[in-house]
Amino acid sequence: MTKQQQAIYDARTLGGGKMLTLGLQHMFAMFGATVLVPVLTGLSMSATLLFAGLGTLLFHFCTKMRVPAFLGSSFAFIGGYAAVAGVPGTENFNAELLPYACIGVFVAGFVYFILAGLFAAFGPKRVMRYFPPIVTGPIIIAIGLTLSGSAIGSCNQNWWIALLAIAIIIVCNIWGRGMIKIIPILLGVLGAYLVAACCGLCDFTGVKEAGWVGLPFEWQNTAFHVFDAPDWGLVLTAVIAIVPISLATMMEHIGDMCAISSTTGENYLENPGLHRTLMGDGAATMLASMFGAPANTTYGENTGVLNLTKVYDPRVIRIAALFAIILSFCPKFSALIGAMPAPVVGGVSLVLYGMISAVGVRNVVENQVDFTKSRNVIIAALILVLAIGIKYGANDAIDLGFTKLSGLAVAALVGVILNAILPGKDYEFGANPQGDKAVDFEVNRFEKK
Repeated sequence: MTKQQQAIYDARTLGGGKMLTLGLQHMFAMFGATVLVPVLTGLSMSATLLFAGLGTLLFHFCTKMRVPAFLGSSFAFIGGYAAVAGVPGTENFNAELLPYACIGVFVAGFVYFILAGLFAAFGPKRVMRYFPPIVTGPIIIAIGLTLSGSAIGSCNQNWWIALLAIAIIIVCNIWGRGMIKIIPILLGVLGAYLVAACCGLCDFTGVKEAGWVGLPFEWQNTAFHVFDAPDWGLVLTAVIAIVPISLATMMEHIGDMCAISSTTGENYLENPGLHRTLMGDGAATMLASMFGAPANTTYGENTGVLNLTKVYDPRVIRIAALFAIILSFCPKFSALIGAMPAPVVGGVSLVLYGMISAVGVRNVVENQVDFTKSRNVIIAALILVLAIGIKYGANDAIDLGFTKLSGLAVAALVGVILNAILPGKDYEFGANPQGDKAVDFEVNRFEKK
């Protein structure tokens, strides 16, 4: 009997009450990070929770109900939403452009299907040689750095509250035990939010006016709304700006599948297969984006809970998904999250954006990228300079006449093309398992001790 089979047998002896409790624990584990993404992007909070739950159930269906993974909001795409619609709380933010960003994310989700097909046809080694760490690493570094200015701007409104959020996250993540270590973001948000409320920095008018029950999304916030009167130039811009990010998130997915396989003792890369898990992740992202919710990704927090509880039954994850769906129908809860003051968001964002860039550095280091080679120096240099230079330049994008390209899109395209045409490619997927799974955007990245 395998570890997962034994865990499922043990779970069946727990009874319904304990199963529900374990499911609720998994929901709280993903909660802090998942609800933060709509705060940072301006997307619907209720839709985020709804499609985190539905996306998780869809993923389980695509993977034959075998993989105990929860899909929550992806931090990697925050830069893409910002490139199209701006950052909430800043002068350049335009919420009406978010549906266009969702179309870009939809196409990025479809890229997962393409890669899954290539994996099935040619194998991962032949495919991944075109997306090595020398490309994905600097792209990830650039995502965090291009977002850093907005985090500082939010912190400037009250640095004491921002520093409190940062301190709580650090203390919980470094010295916490059990669930405290697994949900540092949630605790940082709650702690700083509570202090801000006590200091009179919160406006709860919207909370009082919001109803207890309501629909999780509105038509004007969905990707479908764009096609009422589409601006095809903006559609193309959003697709070009966001699709390259999928190169990094697909690597994150592979790393998460390795971590879950290691935790449960089951090789999910072989059964149900990496092509099925990629399809499930991509399908969940496409579904969420159509209805104005963030892109989805497998969550390291829930892998940590699996290790903590030793209950690997995928049904527990599906219970957590149902809890998220139920909570999404409460507008008052969404209004409560929306009332969070900017310094709290800024403090948490400062950690998250820095961690995204740090993950990129880790990806380069653990794959032992050789920077004595001129080709590698040139690729990394151009990716970083183009992404950051264009972002903070006078026009914030390159105007091609028929469309505009964000710095991140230009950098990703240049990196992929240069890696393909320059001689000296030496990356082999699978040769360094530690490096292959060195992409994980979660702050409390799960590590099996």
